[in-house]
This record gives sequence, C-alpha cells and structure tokens, in this order.
Amino acid sequence: MTGDRLANRIAIVTGAASGIGRATAHLFASEGAQVLAVDLADQGLANAHRGNGAICCFEHSVSGEQGAEAIISRAIREFGRLDIVVNNAGISTNALVEFATLADFDRTIDINLRAHFLIARQAIPYLKQSPAGRLINVASVMAEVTDYGLSAYCSAKAGVAGLTRTLALELGKFGITANYILPGAISTGMTQASFARAEVAEIWAKKSPLRRLGQPIDVARGILFLASDDGAFVTGHGLNMDGGIMLRA
Repeated sequence: MTGDRLANRIAIVTGAASGIGRATAHLFASEGAQVLAVDLADQGLANAHRGNGAICCFEHSVSGEQGAEAIISRAIREFGRLDIVVNNAGISTNALVEFATLADFDRTIDINLRAHFLIARQAIPYLKQSPAGRLINVASVMAEVTDYGLSAYCSAKAGVAGLTRTLALELGKFGITANYILPGAISTGMTQASFARAEVAEIWAKKSPLRRLGQPIDVARGILFLASDDGAFVTGHGLNMDGGIMLRA
C-alpha cells in the first residue's frame, strides 16, 4: 500500500538497517518521501533496502560531531534540502552500577543521547528552511521507569525526552515540531536474542493488554504520524507505543 502523506519530503532515518529504523524508512518511502537511511557498515544496510529507489543508503556511525556533520552533509548533497530527521540509532547495555564500566556508560550516552543532540543541532539550519520541519527522537519507556542494570540506558533515554522537549520549545517559532517515541517491548534486532526464547517472548506478550509483542511497523506508523501533516500541531510530546505494557508499572 502506498500513499502521499510525505510526498516530496526529504528524511533521514538512523539505525535503518533493521527493526524500527528499517520499517520507518520503508514506510516513509511508501508515503512519497526520499530517505537517507543510515547505519553502520556491518549491519546489512544495503540489503535491507535493496531495490527501493526512494531510499539512499549511507554507511556511517552516528557518533561524534564528525558523524553528525557527515550524515547531514550527505543528505544535503543527495537531495538538496531536509524536512524530517528520525534519530533512531541506539545500543543497549546492562550492568549493575557497582560493576558498570565508565567506557560502557559513556558509549551508551554517546550513541543514545549525544548523537541525537549533535544530529539535531547540525540539522536545525536546514529544518528552518522547510515548510514542515520535523525532529523525531526514539527514546524508550525506560525514559520513565527503570530496571536492574539499566543505569546507562535509562539515563540516556530520559535525556532524550528532556532534550526533545527543549528542542520543541526552542524551535516552535520556526514551525518545526520535535517529539519523541516511547517504544515498549518491540521485537527488533536489539531484542532479538531475548525474544528468540519462546518463554521470554510469552512473558512479555502477556504483560501487554493486547497480548502480543510490538512489531517495528507498529512504531513506524507512530513516527509517520508525527512526521506527516497529521501531526503538525503535536510538539514536545512523548508518544507511548508500548501496547499498554506500562499500565500496571
């Protein structure tokens, strides 16, 4: 099924080789957007989007100022302008604070939060030129709750929420919206190892009132709403896409 909700829009989607990023890039393209899909060189990015002429693949890390500059510059060279940025790339680490290494903590913050800030900052001058500028950051329900071993992950995701609300405040006068997504138990590349165990997948599916795990396309549809004209009056908002899993948290 194709549509035109993003007709003539130019988008960047990071972490686009699999999971939520891949589904989002494909959905955007089916709705008329041209997409720069970004992921690391060893993640199968080209295979994930092979044959889709609306998607340009760019193998690059999101880390650091050079990463942000390279990604935004490639989008401008390829398409000439920019309308939508979806910061989706992320990693997960798990260690009790007592045993966590500073290197792992710093890397989690770097990829899951700092990269969002740097890419947004680099993109803002171009989004100001768009008639429908959109910044969408993928956080997690762990921005609002926590669990054992997730000090770095929860810190980063809570930071994404705070960063995005501030971006919404600062950029609203330019007609740019900034929102964040709060996925719950979603079957993605990051969670594949855990959910491959039937007993684990069953436990998490039962936690949801909908009695199933979320799929990447479920989240991609929420991102599409925020990226399209349908979400034009939504900003500074955290869109909870957890299938109701946090109702009893």
